[in-house]
Amino acid sequence: MNLVIFDLDGTLINSEAIILEAQFETFARCGLKHPGREAGLGIVGLTLDIALMRLAGLERPDDALTETYRQVFGAMRLQAESDPKLAEPLFPGVAEMLAELSRRPDTVLGIATGKSRRGADYIIERHGWGGLFATTQTADDAASKPHPEMILRAMRETGAQPGATLMIGDSNFDMEMAVAAGVAPVAVSWGFQSVPALKAAGAAHVIEDWAALPGLIGKP
Repeated sequence: MNLVIFDLDGTLINSEAIILEAQFETFARCGLKHPGREAGLGIVGLTLDIALMRLAGLERPDDALTETYRQVFGAMRLQAESDPKLAEPLFPGVAEMLAELSRRPDTVLGIATGKSRRGADYIIERHGWGGLFATTQTADDAASKPHPEMILRAMRETGAQPGATLMIGDSNFDMEMAVAAGVAPVAVSWGFQSVPALKAAGAAHVIEDWAALPGLIGKP
Protein backbone atom coordinates (compact mmCIF):
# COMPACT_ATOMS: atom_id res chain seq x y z
CA MET A 1 0.00 0.00 0.00
CA ASN A 2 1.34 3.42 -1.00
CA LEU A 3 0.92 6.40 1.31
CA VAL A 4 0.93 9.88 -0.22
CA ILE A 5 1.15 12.65 2.39
CA PHE A 6 0.38 16.27 1.48
CA ASP A 7 1.25 19.55 3.09
CA LEU A 8 -1.60 22.09 2.92
CA ASP A 9 -0.44 25.73 2.74
CA GLY A 10 1.46 26.41 -0.47
CA THR A 11 0.93 22.85 -1.71
CA LEU A 12 -2.79 22.14 -1.97
CA ILE A 13 -4.15 25.59 -1.06
CA ASN A 14 -2.94 29.06 -1.98
CA SER A 15 -3.16 30.77 1.39
CA GLU A 16 -0.46 33.38 0.75
CA ALA A 17 -2.74 36.43 0.91
CA ILE A 18 -4.42 35.69 4.23
CA ILE A 19 -1.24 34.44 5.91
CA LEU A 20 0.77 37.54 5.01
CA GLU A 21 -2.07 39.92 5.84
CA ALA A 22 -2.48 38.27 9.24
CA GLN A 23 1.25 38.45 9.88
CA PHE A 24 1.45 42.15 8.99
CA GLU A 25 -1.55 43.01 11.16
CA THR A 26 -0.24 40.94 14.08
CA PHE A 27 3.18 42.56 13.98
CA ALA A 28 1.61 46.02 13.79
CA ARG A 29 -0.56 45.33 16.83
CA CYS A 30 2.45 44.02 18.78
CA GLY A 31 4.68 46.95 17.83
CA LEU A 32 7.02 44.83 15.73
CA LYS A 33 8.50 45.41 12.28
CA HIS A 34 7.61 42.68 9.82
CA PRO A 35 10.68 41.57 7.81
CA GLY A 36 8.82 41.27 4.50
CA ARG A 37 7.05 38.87 2.15
CA GLU A 38 9.93 36.45 1.54
CA ALA A 39 10.60 36.01 5.24
CA GLY A 40 6.89 35.75 5.96
CA LEU A 41 6.41 32.91 3.52
CA GLY A 42 9.70 31.28 4.49
CA ILE A 43 8.41 30.21 7.90
CA VAL A 44 5.09 28.77 6.68
CA GLY A 45 4.91 25.11 7.63
CA LEU A 46 6.41 25.45 11.08
CA THR A 47 4.19 25.21 14.15
CA LEU A 48 2.70 28.67 14.71
CA ASP A 49 4.55 29.69 17.88
CA ILE A 50 7.91 28.63 16.42
CA ALA A 51 7.14 30.29 13.08
CA LEU A 52 6.30 33.63 14.68
CA MET A 53 9.31 33.40 16.99
CA ARG A 54 11.62 33.02 14.00
CA LEU A 55 9.86 35.72 12.01
CA ALA A 56 10.18 38.18 14.88
CA GLY A 57 13.81 37.24 15.57
CA LEU A 58 13.05 36.13 19.12
CA GLU A 59 14.94 33.57 21.18
CA ARG A 60 11.81 31.83 22.43
CA PRO A 61 8.09 31.71 21.54
CA ASP A 62 6.02 34.66 22.67
CA ASP A 63 2.55 33.67 23.91
CA ALA A 64 1.09 37.16 23.37
CA LEU A 65 2.35 37.28 19.78
CA THR A 66 0.97 33.82 19.07
CA GLU A 67 -2.43 34.57 20.58
CA THR A 68 -2.67 37.87 18.71
CA TYR A 69 -2.04 36.07 15.44
CA ARG A 70 -4.71 33.48 16.23
CA GLN A 71 -7.26 36.24 16.89
CA VAL A 72 -6.28 38.20 13.78
CA PHE A 73 -6.30 35.15 11.53
CA GLY A 74 -9.65 33.97 12.88
CA ALA A 75 -11.22 37.35 12.14
CA MET A 76 -9.71 37.44 8.66
CA ARG A 77 -10.99 33.96 7.87
CA LEU A 78 -14.50 35.20 8.62
CA GLN A 79 -13.82 38.28 6.50
CA ALA A 80 -12.62 36.04 3.66
CA GLU A 81 -16.16 34.70 3.24
CA SER A 82 -17.06 38.01 1.60
CA ASP A 83 -13.62 39.37 0.66
CA PRO A 84 -11.99 37.51 -2.26
CA LYS A 85 -8.63 39.17 -1.51
CA LEU A 86 -8.29 36.88 1.51
CA ALA A 87 -9.52 33.70 -0.16
CA GLU A 88 -7.65 30.40 0.15
CA PRO A 89 -8.30 28.72 -3.22
CA LEU A 90 -7.05 25.33 -4.27
CA PHE A 91 -4.12 25.38 -6.66
CA PRO A 92 -5.08 24.35 -10.20
CA GLY A 93 -5.60 20.62 -10.65
CA VAL A 94 -5.76 19.74 -6.94
CA ALA A 95 -9.37 18.56 -6.92
CA GLU A 96 -8.88 16.38 -9.99
CA MET A 97 -5.60 14.93 -8.70
CA LEU A 98 -7.05 13.99 -5.31
CA ALA A 99 -10.09 12.41 -6.97
CA GLU A 100 -7.83 10.34 -9.23
CA LEU A 101 -5.59 9.13 -6.41
CA SER A 102 -8.56 8.31 -4.18
CA ARG A 103 -9.73 5.81 -6.80
CA ARG A 104 -6.44 3.89 -6.74
CA PRO A 105 -6.83 0.69 -4.72
CA ASP A 106 -3.10 0.64 -3.91
CA THR A 107 -2.92 4.18 -2.48
CA VAL A 108 -4.03 5.98 0.67
CA LEU A 109 -3.77 9.72 1.28
CA GLY A 110 -2.64 11.73 4.27
CA ILE A 111 -1.99 15.29 5.46
CA ALA A 112 0.95 16.66 7.45
CA THR A 113 0.54 20.35 8.21
CA GLY A 114 1.81 23.02 10.55
CA LYS A 115 -1.80 24.11 11.03
CA SER A 116 -3.68 23.33 14.20
CA ARG A 117 -6.18 20.46 14.21
CA ARG A 118 -8.96 23.06 14.05
CA GLY A 119 -7.36 24.76 11.05
CA ALA A 120 -6.84 21.49 9.18
CA ASP A 121 -10.41 20.38 9.91
CA TYR A 122 -11.70 23.70 8.54
CA ILE A 123 -9.91 23.16 5.23
CA ILE A 124 -11.03 19.54 4.99
CA GLU A 125 -14.67 20.46 5.66
CA ARG A 126 -14.63 23.48 3.38
CA HIS A 127 -13.47 21.45 0.39
CA GLY A 128 -15.62 18.40 1.08
CA TRP A 129 -12.64 16.17 1.82
CA GLY A 130 -14.24 14.25 4.67
CA GLY A 131 -13.20 10.60 4.45
CA LEU A 132 -10.63 11.30 1.74
CA PHE A 133 -7.55 11.26 4.00
CA ALA A 134 -6.70 8.15 5.99
CA THR A 135 -4.48 10.14 8.35
CA THR A 136 -4.20 13.83 9.26
CA GLN A 137 -1.22 15.07 11.27
CA THR A 138 -1.24 18.61 12.67
CA ALA A 139 0.72 20.87 15.00
CA ASP A 140 -1.51 19.66 17.83
CA ASP A 141 -0.47 16.04 17.31
CA ALA A 142 3.28 16.03 16.76
CA ALA A 143 6.53 17.95 16.92
CA SER A 144 6.97 20.82 14.46
CA LYS A 145 8.41 20.16 11.05
CA PRO A 146 11.16 19.30 10.14
CA HIS A 147 11.02 16.72 12.95
CA PRO A 148 9.85 13.45 11.31
CA GLU A 149 7.16 12.67 13.90
CA MET A 150 4.22 13.65 11.67
CA ILE A 151 5.30 11.24 8.93
CA LEU A 152 6.18 8.48 11.39
CA ARG A 153 2.74 8.77 12.99
CA ALA A 154 1.06 8.75 9.58
CA MET A 155 2.88 5.56 8.61
CA ARG A 156 1.97 3.88 11.88
CA GLU A 157 -1.69 4.80 11.46
CA THR A 158 -1.88 3.48 7.90
CA GLY A 159 0.56 0.59 8.10
CA ALA A 160 2.67 2.07 5.29
CA GLN A 161 6.40 1.44 4.94
CA PRO A 162 8.98 4.21 4.29
CA GLY A 163 9.78 2.87 0.83
CA ALA A 164 6.13 3.19 -0.19
CA THR A 165 5.56 6.65 1.28
CA LEU A 166 5.81 10.07 -0.41
CA MET A 167 5.80 13.48 1.29
CA ILE A 168 4.53 16.23 -1.04
CA GLY A 169 5.32 19.79 0.00
CA ASP A 170 6.52 23.24 -0.93
CA SER A 171 8.95 24.04 1.88
CA ASN A 172 12.40 22.99 3.01
CA PHE A 173 10.74 21.86 6.25
CA ASP A 174 8.68 19.32 4.28
CA MET A 175 11.73 18.04 2.43
CA GLU A 176 13.90 17.81 5.56
CA MET A 177 11.09 16.05 7.41
CA ALA A 178 10.76 13.51 4.59
CA VAL A 179 14.50 12.85 4.53
CA ALA A 180 14.57 12.39 8.29
CA ALA A 181 11.68 9.91 8.09
CA GLY A 182 13.30 7.96 5.26
CA VAL A 183 10.47 8.58 2.76
CA ALA A 184 10.49 10.08 -0.74
CA PRO A 185 10.63 13.93 -0.65
CA VAL A 186 8.58 15.39 -3.52
CA ALA A 187 8.49 19.16 -4.00
CA VAL A 188 5.96 21.27 -5.89
CA SER A 189 7.28 24.18 -7.94
CA TRP A 190 4.42 26.63 -7.30
CA GLY A 191 4.61 27.02 -3.52
CA PHE A 192 6.13 29.47 -1.08
CA GLN A 193 9.80 28.50 -1.48
CA SER A 194 12.10 28.33 -4.49
CA VAL A 195 12.95 25.14 -6.37
CA PRO A 196 16.71 25.51 -5.69
CA ALA A 197 16.00 25.77 -1.96
CA LEU A 198 13.79 22.69 -2.11
CA LYS A 199 16.44 20.69 -3.95
CA ALA A 200 19.07 21.80 -1.44
CA ALA A 201 16.78 20.56 1.35
CA GLY A 202 16.67 17.10 -0.20
CA ALA A 203 13.85 17.05 -2.76
CA ALA A 204 14.23 13.87 -4.84
CA HIS A 205 11.59 15.00 -7.34
CA VAL A 206 10.13 18.38 -8.28
CA ILE A 207 6.77 18.40 -10.03
CA GLU A 208 5.63 21.28 -12.22
CA ASP A 209 2.08 19.97 -12.58
CA TRP A 210 -0.13 17.60 -10.61
CA ALA A 211 -0.36 15.34 -13.65
CA ALA A 212 3.19 14.19 -12.90
CA LEU A 213 2.41 12.91 -9.40
CA PRO A 214 0.66 9.57 -10.16
CA GLY A 215 3.73 8.41 -12.10
CA LEU A 216 5.94 8.96 -9.06
CA ILE A 217 3.93 6.81 -6.69
CA GLY A 218 5.88 3.68 -5.95
CA LYS A 219 9.21 5.22 -6.95
CA PRO A 220 12.00 5.80 -4.36
